[in-house]
Amino acid sequence: MSITVHSFSLLIDDDVWVDVCPADRMVPDRGIAALVGDTPVAVFLLGDGSLYVIDHVEPFTGIPVMARGLVGSVDDEPTVASPLHKQRFQLRTGVCLDSADHRLRTWPCRISGNAIQVASEPWPEAYGGEG
Repeated sequence: MSITVHSFSLLIDDDVWVDVCPADRMVPDRGIAALVGDTPVAVFLLGDGSLYVIDHVEPFTGIPVMARGLVGSVDDEPTVASPLHKQRFQLRTGVCLDSADHRLRTWPCRISGNAIQVASEPWPEAYGGEG
């Protein structure tokens, strides 16, 4: 199956998707924590219907808190601020806007039926720096 997410196209087999939660249980502009294999991720469904998945572990402290971050935007780019020290990360790329030395991995994601699904591996860095 070929999907296009955030203007990147990638072939992803159906067997690599992991169901993380029912879409109708998500509260817009709030995150939830989930496990993809042994990896904690933070899932965000925004009010405009866009879906993003980033690492749940905050890279400055190593504490899994990103799903509790504050959703916002900078120059129309959706962001989440760490609930600990308020560093802002782009949801699309994982880039930290407040420190070039830190970033979060981002994950392919989709809604299939009523299931929010995340790919079993993050985006490779070759896809626009996501990953």
